[in-house]
Amino acid sequence: MDMFVTDDEVKQWECELPCLQGQELLRMMVRLAWHFRQRDTARALKLADAAEQLQHELSSLATATKKDPQSDLIHARLMLVRAEVAWLFGEFDNAQQMTEASLQLSEHDRTRSTGMLAADAHYLLACIGLLKGDMQVMEVEVERAILFARQAQDSMRELVAESLLANQMVLRNLPRAIERWNANHNPETAVDDPFINSYINEFLIYTSSVSSDFAQSAARGIQVFEFARQYGQKRRMISIASNVGDAFNIMRDHQAALRWIQEGLNLARETGWPNSIASCLLQMSETLRRLGRLDSAKEMLESAFPILNNVVGSRSHLLALRYLGDLSLDRGDFDVALKSFSELIFWADNKDHLDFRIGSRRGYAAALSQLGQAQEAQLVALDALELVRHSRDSYRHVEVLRVLAALHARHFLPPPADMQAASAPLYYLGMAMDIASHIGGFAVPGELYQELANAYAAVGSFKEAYEYSREAIAAREKIHKQEAANRVNAMQLNQQTELMKAESEHLRQLAAAEAERAEVLQQTSAVLEKLGAIGQEITGSLDAAAVFDALNRHVHDLLHVTAFVIYLMNDDQQSMTSAFGVENGEPIEPDTVYMHSMVSNSVRCVRERSEISIDLAGEDDLPGLIPGTEKVHSMLFAPLIIGERVLGAMTIQSSRQFVYGAREKMIFRSLCAYGAIALGNADAYLRLKQTQEHLLAQEKLAALGSLVAGVAHELNTPIGNCLLVASTLQDGSKVLHSKLQGQTLRRSDLNNFCEEVKTSSEILMRGLSSAATLVSSFKQVAVDRTSEQRRSFDLRQVLHDIIATLNIRITQTGHTIELNVPYNIHMDSYPGSLGQVISNLVENSILHAFDQVESGHMRIDVSLIDDQRVLIGFSDDGAGIPEENQKRIFDPFFTTKLGQGGSGLGLNICYNIATSILHGQLSVKSSMGAGTSFFLDLPLTV
Repeated sequence: MDMFVTDDEVKQWECELPCLQGQELLRMMVRLAWHFRQRDTARALKLADAAEQLQHELSSLATATKKDPQSDLIHARLMLVRAEVAWLFGEFDNAQQMTEASLQLSEHDRTRSTGMLAADAHYLLACIGLLKGDMQVMEVEVERAILFARQAQDSMRELVAESLLANQMVLRNLPRAIERWNANHNPETAVDDPFINSYINEFLIYTSSVSSDFAQSAARGIQVFEFARQYGQKRRMISIASNVGDAFNIMRDHQAALRWIQEGLNLARETGWPNSIASCLLQMSETLRRLGRLDSAKEMLESAFPILNNVVGSRSHLLALRYLGDLSLDRGDFDVALKSFSELIFWADNKDHLDFRIGSRRGYAAALSQLGQAQEAQLVALDALELVRHSRDSYRHVEVLRVLAALHARHFLPPPADMQAASAPLYYLGMAMDIASHIGGFAVPGELYQELANAYAAVGSFKEAYEYSREAIAAREKIHKQEAANRVNAMQLNQQTELMKAESEHLRQLAAAEAERAEVLQQTSAVLEKLGAIGQEITGSLDAAAVFDALNRHVHDLLHVTAFVIYLMNDDQQSMTSAFGVENGEPIEPDTVYMHSMVSNSVRCVRERSEISIDLAGEDDLPGLIPGTEKVHSMLFAPLIIGERVLGAMTIQSSRQFVYGAREKMIFRSLCAYGAIALGNADAYLRLKQTQEHLLAQEKLAALGSLVAGVAHELNTPIGNCLLVASTLQDGSKVLHSKLQGQTLRRSDLNNFCEEVKTSSEILMRGLSSAATLVSSFKQVAVDRTSEQRRSFDLRQVLHDIIATLNIRITQTGHTIELNVPYNIHMDSYPGSLGQVISNLVENSILHAFDQVESGHMRIDVSLIDDQRVLIGFSDDGAGIPEENQKRIFDPFFTTKLGQGGSGLGLNICYNIATSILHGQLSVKSSMGAGTSFFLDLPLTV
């Protein structure tokens, strides 16, 4: 996880947050909490709370017993967020405890992620130590942070930690700081990475300030400030604003200084971070002191001191004591100055801040001198002189020597033991001049020349006094010129600052516009993705009622809708009727609009074939409002069109004003397109289903007609024979009766007649029995096929009856069929539907399998699969089915005999009956030249 990221990246993550769930949501919440820690601490804490709650819920749902190795790392990162917030609000002990606890959580596993977390934790401990004034802790923790950053191969974290150490070292030992920094970084080398560049510039802020190049220090500070703004580094912004203000102060452009310090103070107050507020108040106080606003400066200091009570001993606290001492000297409050510098001596010695140890004694000696305690003042000043000699701080050395010279000039004190000058002031001022003249780039101030002139005049050396007075005048003129140059530099820098701010604001606005555009694009992408899923759902249904319900649900989910109505075109094409309508969740009574209407917007959008948008003010009335519906203010109408065919119209209406913008219209337009496709598909499917049912009925009637014709033809033979025999018996009876009347009947005639009667009766019985059997089978099959009633039956008997009715068709074509059915297989199903399947399979074999065969053979084999299912196999030894056609033979209207007696519905009807009515399965197995087998897998009980 990066230490800092840009605002654009954070905004992008915030846009992604609502679309995530589970572990992805948890990781994003942790990332946002971390990067909001300085941007918005309250938001960071809320995200941390939510992330911990989600982590607990996910852990509760996990079924694995093995602990997630990322769990401790996430918990440690969230604890570090809380620790940094505590540090920002001055809760140092709490911050330190939480930081150390986060380190303990990450110690079990040394990965790159835990290395980065350890680097962040030690860096925070260093910041806590720095703010508390414990420089030793700061240095140790920074070194640890650098070590962990290197182990994690994170150059960004290494640079941040290195920068903190180097910047603090500049204030105590500039040469050592530059040497250390340049060992790893070249501050003069321009780099393309803005992050690295900002920390190089920050180092140059401190070095330029210590080297008295304040214009450069301010210029660098402004660049760092703008970078910190983009990366959400608010605390850095506050610190840099104070530094820039201090640089403008020294360049005597106090107005610019006030603006920058006020900017930092506003930021600090906005965050509520107490120590940042106190730091800005101190700088504001010093600026007011330089402007001579001593009372206002005092008020600022008094506001800062209570805040600094929790960082007693820190550099901020020591700086406040120094500012208070200098302000008290300017105000003539020497007792207050004495007390302030006395306390500063204690803390500077205790914390071993050498610069403050020297400065505190310099101020303490000046205060004692003003209070008339000359000897004590001399001792303190000599102590400062000893310290400054060990420090090699030439600037402070000159300052202390001037204080000693002023003491001897104001009071009668014993001179230094090794003094060779005419007076003690000349002795100390001479050393100060010698040191000052050897400081590189240092311009000896006119005050030092004037003090030397006064000292020479005091001992009567007026020639030297005159020369030094002239030097003082020249130095002042030089200083005035330098001040003028500084003021020009400050003005130019101020102008540059304003230009940079304007450019930054322009870039910020561009970035905001780009971010807004990206957010709109992301939202649009999310909406389009959702619409795609909705489209799949809507268009996937072939039921109009389901389409209406889906459209109604999604249109209310995506848009504000008071009323939603779908009109469908009537068959006469002269009117439309509302097929679906709802208002505030309640159904709307059906309404019919006629195509000649001039007030109906639904008709108008169909007539114009375009979308219509209407927005009404509160007092406007809408003509053509559906009777009994609520008054609305925003309306959208669109036709439902597929190609050139108009299905109807759809409208959404809202009781709110101006709610349908470009985004809403896009959503409505998409829903209309999906709705038109789905309703068109539903209508086509309904018509297809009706056509199939009609064709199925026709097929049934045709099969029944064929069956009747075949049965009638079959009955002709036995009944014709019976009629012939009956007519023969009738003629014989007449002859016998005539002979009996004429008394010519002989015994032989009677015997012949009896034989004829016997033979004829046998023929009659066979013929009539055959006809009766055929009629009985036909009657049962005909009843089963027409009634489609479920009943219990013996499978063997039903199949025999079916084959009996089909024998005429089979024998006429010269083919045979064999039936192999075990006894006592009882079914509770639909025998008529089963008969139709068998009939269609027989007809299919005759028409296709035996197309080029004169005497084909068919076979029906039945076997029980188990006690609940039966397998009926129908096979022929015909031509077989090509492999490429086997996957399509059950499709409707697929036939290889189109126009030759094949409708393409026979096997489709078989499949539909087998699966939907008989609740079974129909499959096929075939190879070219080896015949075809169909297998009916049926339940014994439907």
